[in-house]
Amino acid sequence: MTNPTRLFDCIAYQLEKFPKEDMLAAKENGVWRKYSTAEIEQNVNRLAAGLLSLGVSGNDLTVDRQDKIGIIANNRAEWLTTDLAVQKLGAVLVPIYPTTNPLEIEYIFRDDEVKYVFVSSEELYHKIVAIRGKVPSIKNIYTFNEIPGADHWSALLALSTPSGIEQVKAISHTIQPDHLSTIIYTSGTTGTPKGVMLTHRNILSNAMMSKESFPFEDRPEYKALSFLPLNHIFEKMVSYIYLFSGNGIYYAESMDTIGANLLEVKPDLFCTVPRLLEKVYERIMARGAALTGIKRNLFFWAVELGKKYDLQQKRGFWYNFQLSLANKLIFNKWREALGNNLKFIVTGGAACQDRLLRIFTSAGIPIYEGYGPTENSPVICVNRKAKGLCKLGTVGPVINGQEVRLEPDGEICVKGPSVMKGYFKRPDLTAETIIDGWLHTGDIGQFEDGIFLRITDRKKELFKTSGGKYVAPAAIENKLKESRFIESVIVVGPERKFVGALIVPAFQQLSAWCQQHQLAADSNETMIAHPEVLKFYREIVDAFNEQFNHVEQVKKFRLLPHEWSIVSGELTPKLSIKRKVILEKYQSYIDEIYS
Repeated sequence: MTNPTRLFDCIAYQLEKFPKEDMLAAKENGVWRKYSTAEIEQNVNRLAAGLLSLGVSGNDLTVDRQDKIGIIANNRAEWLTTDLAVQKLGAVLVPIYPTTNPLEIEYIFRDDEVKYVFVSSEELYHKIVAIRGKVPSIKNIYTFNEIPGADHWSALLALSTPSGIEQVKAISHTIQPDHLSTIIYTSGTTGTPKGVMLTHRNILSNAMMSKESFPFEDRPEYKALSFLPLNHIFEKMVSYIYLFSGNGIYYAESMDTIGANLLEVKPDLFCTVPRLLEKVYERIMARGAALTGIKRNLFFWAVELGKKYDLQQKRGFWYNFQLSLANKLIFNKWREALGNNLKFIVTGGAACQDRLLRIFTSAGIPIYEGYGPTENSPVICVNRKAKGLCKLGTVGPVINGQEVRLEPDGEICVKGPSVMKGYFKRPDLTAETIIDGWLHTGDIGQFEDGIFLRITDRKKELFKTSGGKYVAPAAIENKLKESRFIESVIVVGPERKFVGALIVPAFQQLSAWCQQHQLAADSNETMIAHPEVLKFYREIVDAFNEQFNHVEQVKKFRLLPHEWSIVSGELTPKLSIKRKVILEKYQSYIDEIYS
């Protein structure tokens, strides 16, 4: 298996190169349960044979005729096992975020005519049961957890037979690289979700080119912690990098247990999104702010040193000496909190704050930022470990095997084997997005030093003031979030006289500040209404305004009383803001800004 061409070839590849006792691992009943490569191979073949006995197949392997299998579950060994089993039959996996609302799930399953659904928890099981009558294609629901009255996925394993397994192997040989592997639906921030069709070649080429470019080395002793949802193309693709690199994949129990799981697993690497890094940073800063005396002074001295870190600029002996001291006195505690074994972190999905990249990297926790949309499987660019191929604040050089060009308006276009097959049942949208083989991303960027790509904004998010000046909100928002007192922010002002902002305070930090200044902090509403708090935030915003040109400066703002979340609808499952939803939901606040 020297030349894998399908995603499920990862099993044979790993068995040949580095068979593992911990190909996958997850916590079960409070204990880490390890799955060997051989065990996963057996379970994949048995599950595929069980599904085959129910009539699941790729039929003639055309997009419309390939059977569709839905999965809604947390990261776990069963998730990947199901993915691989479905692939070997030539069927198509349709993964959905566990937090997706029932109406959207119903739309997706009807759109795909999903036949069988795999879920993890009792809550998700009942969510699908509730819509099952509206999706006539669904034949049954299988659960990964034992749930009264539900069919456990092990029932499918029990249906397998030796002859069925031999049939699966024969079918798998007919699967070609350009056959459809999965349909991943976009988050639906701007309307009806779109199904992105990705082939084996799309995802595998992206995994192998990313592995080669970064590079991810073949290190069977390495452990990766997986916590970003597997239905997100970034985590799904990266999982295949781990598998083809021999890295053991350990699944975090939940987003709430990541801290504890880091200490237990002591991973060598993981992938994340900027919002989770921001949360880690905020917790660290809150602990630092609670210190007193010389410990507090040393903490913030180290942080200020980290902010000045620059890979492109030599700081000299004195700076390097101070940084080495900061690493011994302060940053070693940061590394311990992350398991004390991290070689690097890769982040993507949204712009990462420049200061976070500098501080964490200076602390001996290198963060490499990359970029790419779901439609490109996803990676287009990534900063590299090699000297001279990483520039903080950019998304790095283009990975091998991809072509990138910038349109006259700065829009990033990409061509290569990772570009999607198209949008499911939407040839009109496909034709608008892929023109002459070039995928139009909708993102605006520019190259620096002829090699490093910097994302400046979303094309659809650029707006024009009533004075005719264009404003890129993302750059302003990202800068404002550098304040430890700002949790989230959205810039407003299309066709208005000036730029305004809706600001969600970092309430834990604000509460500590209020107590320090002897102000009432019994509720969020009380804090944001206090004149001293409003004055304080005015000073924060004004300090950042000095870094913006006149038209970009935030003239007025409103503080919001509650954090944005996935549950309340302001954030996507990958923790990006739903701009359209927020603008509609908080229209009255925006009206106040311009009244």
